[in-house]
Amino acid sequence: MQRADTCICEVLRQIESGEKPPPSLRKELPELCLLLREWNRLEVLNGILYRKRQEGAQTHYQLVLPESLRSLALKSLHDDMGHMGVERTLDLVRKRFYWPKMSAEVEAKIRTCNRCIRRKSLPERAAPLVNIVATRPLELVCMDFLTVEPDSSNTKDILVITDHFTKYAVAVPTPNQKARTVAKSLWDHFFVHYGIPERLHSDQGPDFESRTIKELCELIGTQKIRTTPYHPRGNPVERFNRTLLNMLGTLENQKKSHWRDYVKPLVHAYNCTKNEVTGFTPYELMFGRQPRLPVDLAFGLPVNHQPGSHSEYVRNLKSQLEESYRVATENAKKTANRNKERFDKHVVDSTLKEGDRVLWKVTLTQQRQQGDQELDNIQKTTAQMKLMGMNPNLTLMNITMMVTET
Repeated sequence: MQRADTCICEVLRQIESGEKPPPSLRKELPELCLLLREWNRLEVLNGILYRKRQEGAQTHYQLVLPESLRSLALKSLHDDMGHMGVERTLDLVRKRFYWPKMSAEVEAKIRTCNRCIRRKSLPERAAPLVNIVATRPLELVCMDFLTVEPDSSNTKDILVITDHFTKYAVAVPTPNQKARTVAKSLWDHFFVHYGIPERLHSDQGPDFESRTIKELCELIGTQKIRTTPYHPRGNPVERFNRTLLNMLGTLENQKKSHWRDYVKPLVHAYNCTKNEVTGFTPYELMFGRQPRLPVDLAFGLPVNHQPGSHSEYVRNLKSQLEESYRVATENAKKTANRNKERFDKHVVDSTLKEGDRVLWKVTLTQQRQQGDQELDNIQKTTAQMKLMGMNPNLTLMNITMMVTET
């Protein structure tokens, strides 16, 4: 197909002859002029034109794509990959293809994508107040439930599991949110595939805090930790929940009643796109290599590999992963600090000291536990609170309350 494209055909001819085309031809074909700016990066392999792209110590070969195939490539890397945003889609394209003004064309495609416009909300200005740090895979694994509209089988719950360091995600449609279901899903869909985490993090949902989950964690040697009720956004998996919800929302109407069939492909698409926090794809940080996508096979793109023995492969993989983990950790720290600074500009600090008057929130559950007269009783009680201590790393205080009749 490259030979059928006027500009690419001319570049191929000139590279093979070793001469650049005359200025007159460049004026007739503006895109040719842009291609020629990449002259030192262009290389012909087996009669096919590629552009060399350096990424660290590795050299990637981008297929110079004819105009006739660009819409197909964008459909494969945007529409078929869960309608990701500009940066994620552009990273997928850059790893595989090149053509003049590619970035602008990708951005225009996504800005005018009907499904993206209809579904995706505007980005919110929000960031966690506390940076949760992990420096290696499976150091911290987080889980949460995402509830969506019931599908044709009346399934509405999705157990979402993410590795906090790599951002690698697994999503499991479940019949309910019971503790036994959670335990079985964790074991069948995460632990036996990726390994046992050092810490397992969740919110304070009753099924996550059940004896079943605690016994599972004790059995496998995992520490169970939880989000404080005063800082519910402390569960890092919640951001991925919004991403998955947006991806499911871009499904065609006839597919939405069978959304559970598309959860795994969509999550795989997410894992194969670069994360803005780490600078790597979750798949790459988890497995040490880039995934092969259908578009790679369709276009016959070359595979970057280093032939050798098993021991050589392991040594190279270890070296690459160590460097990737180092860079990912640095990127994550920079992003977290930047987000915290941005958030804290709009936060009014709240502190308590002994003698301050406060309101104590009583939940409906607490009211029901103490009977029908609870609301009346509250009006007749005085709460004496004692400040026991403060956590220097969290916006949390340890308080005890003693209630006396007035």
